[in-house]
Amino acid sequence: MDTAKKIELLEDMFDMESGELDVNAKLSELDEWDSMAKLSLIVLMDDECGKQLTGDDIKTFETVQDIINFMG
Repeated sequence: MDTAKKIELLEDMFDMESGELDVNAKLSELDEWDSMAKLSLIVLMDDECGKQLTGDDIKTFETVQDIINFMG
């Protein structure tokens, strides 16, 4: 899966318009980065990437790029 597809999945999860999410965006500055988004991210990782994401993993994410890196 390429970076563009990963961003597309994340934009969909965050309910954002296409092209709205930047890889350098700090998660703490995104209004969409809330507890529901974190739960949705756990499901997304399992469904789309086959990876188990834990709360501890999520705490290490600072930017959108960190999530993309985890996606593999």
